[in-house]
Amino acid sequence: MNIILFGPPGSGKGTQAKRLVAERGWVQLSTGDMLRAAKAAGTELGQRVAAIIDAGELVSDEIVIELIRERLPEAEAAGGAIFDGFPRTVAQAEALDALLGERDSQVDAVVELKVIDEELIQRLVKRAEEEGRPDDTEEVIRNRLKVYYDQTAPLIPYFDEQGKLKAVDGMGSMDEVAASIAAALDKK
Repeated sequence: MNIILFGPPGSGKGTQAKRLVAERGWVQLSTGDMLRAAKAAGTELGQRVAAIIDAGELVSDEIVIELIRERLPEAEAAGGAIFDGFPRTVAQAEALDALLGERDSQVDAVVELKVIDEELIQRLVKRAEEEGRPDDTEEVIRNRLKVYYDQTAPLIPYFDEQGKLKAVDGMGSMDEVAASIAAALDKK
């Protein structure tokens, strides 16, 4: 099963993806984690995207899709992928559909985590303090939210028209959100 965890920065996609990995054995494909790891490793890719990440902007579709392509065999062997932070644009969603189609696969469900902006900012500021993430300053957080609403939120009707969108209240406890996600996925 291939699912997309969808929502603004700080909505809990990464936390819930890790729970799904532990509970269902699927592979988490977090483009943010993959890009931060490349940046920290100082690879050629990391150097190319460092300035983009630090400004809270989106990395090019070509780079992100190549990262996903490289990890798909691992996800297929595990029985599914959890796309976390990808796709972020309609063009990326179309590219993902095409990429999975080449492999006789598809996105099975899109779980949208709904969280109010004030809560998102509080979560991200706290995470920045705890983890020392330089890409989570309040200014960058506000820019990331603007980028999300401008470029990523248009995916909501894209997936809704396909009948794959499942909205989940992301304001509850981690356990409550996890239970809501499980219920949404198991209804399928």
